[in-house]
Amino acid sequence: MDFVKRSKEIFQLEINELAKTADKIGEEMNEAVELIYNCKGKLVIMGIGKTGIIGHKISSSLSSTGTQSIFVNAAEAMHGDLGMITKDDIVLLISNSGSSSEIINLIPPLKRLGCYLMAMTGNLQSPLAKGVSLVLNVGVEKEACPLGLAPTTSTTATLVMGDALMICLMERRNFKAENYALYHPGGALGRQLLSRVKDQMTTEVPKVYENTLFKDVIYEVSNKRLGMTMVYNAQEQVTGVITDGDIRRAIQRFDDIKQLKAVDFMTAGFKRIAKDHMLTEALQIMDKNNITNLAVTESDASDKVVGIISIHHIIDFQK
Repeated sequence: MDFVKRSKEIFQLEINELAKTADKIGEEMNEAVELIYNCKGKLVIMGIGKTGIIGHKISSSLSSTGTQSIFVNAAEAMHGDLGMITKDDIVLLISNSGSSSEIINLIPPLKRLGCYLMAMTGNLQSPLAKGVSLVLNVGVEKEACPLGLAPTTSTTATLVMGDALMICLMERRNFKAENYALYHPGGALGRQLLSRVKDQMTTEVPKVYENTLFKDVIYEVSNKRLGMTMVYNAQEQVTGVITDGDIRRAIQRFDDIKQLKAVDFMTAGFKRIAKDHMLTEALQIMDKNNITNLAVTESDASDKVVGIISIHHIIDFQK
C-alpha cells in the first residue's frame, strides 16, 4: 500500500466531512455565543474518553482567550466533582453518539442544580440532544477509520466546532493580543505580547537634513547601523526617510551623485508607530509594508520622532 496516497485520502475524507458539518451550523451558534458571553458563572465542559480529551482542549482554549471555563470528566462528576458546578454555570456536554450512559446520567442532577445545559453531539435524535436546551450539531456521515469504529472524523469535527465557538467568543469580547498576554506571561510569547514599542526602540535616531550631501547621508546610515535615516527640513520637521534601498536606487538612477542631496532621493513621508503601542502591532506594520524599520512617534497625534524600532531589535528580544 502507498501510505502517502492513503494519508492524503484520509485528509480529504475528513475535509469533506468537515465541510458538511459546517453547512449544518445555524442560529444555534449565535445563541450559544450570547449565552456564554452573558453567563454569570463559568462554562463547564464535560465528556469522557476521546471526546473528553477534545473537550479538555476546548476548555483550555476558551480559558486562555477570556472565557472562564473548566473541564470535568463525566465519570468523575458522578463521584463528587459535580460539586464544582453551580446554578450560574453553563454546562456543555459532549458525546458524538449522544447516548453514552456516563453523559446521559448527568442530565438529571445537572438540571436539579439549575444550570443551563447545551451539547455537542452528532445525533440530534439522541437522549442527550433531547435532554438539553441547545445543541451544536457535530454530526458526520462516516469516520475516517476503515472499520468505522475509532473516533476520527467525529472528534475532528468536535474539535473544529470548539475552535469556532472559541474564536466567536474572542471576537464577541473584542479580545486582543494584550489580553491574551495576561494569560500567557511566561516564555518568549508572553514577553513579546506584553512588551510595548518604547521598551525595545532605540532613541538614537539617524538624522540628516534635506540639503545633506549624498556622501554624508551614507555616513549617517552606516554610523547608526540601522540601514536608514530620517530626513528633516530646516524647521526640524521630518519630511522623509532614506533607506539602503533608496541609496542603491540613487546610484543606479543618477550619473553624478557627488552633488546629490538627501531631498533628491529620499522617500517622502514615513511609516510610523506611537511608542505606547504593542510590539506585535509594530511587527504587523513591518510585515504589511515589507520594511524592517519604523519611526516611533511620541503619540498617534504627534509627528515628533522619538525613536526607531527595528525588526532586528524584536528578533533579538524574542530569543
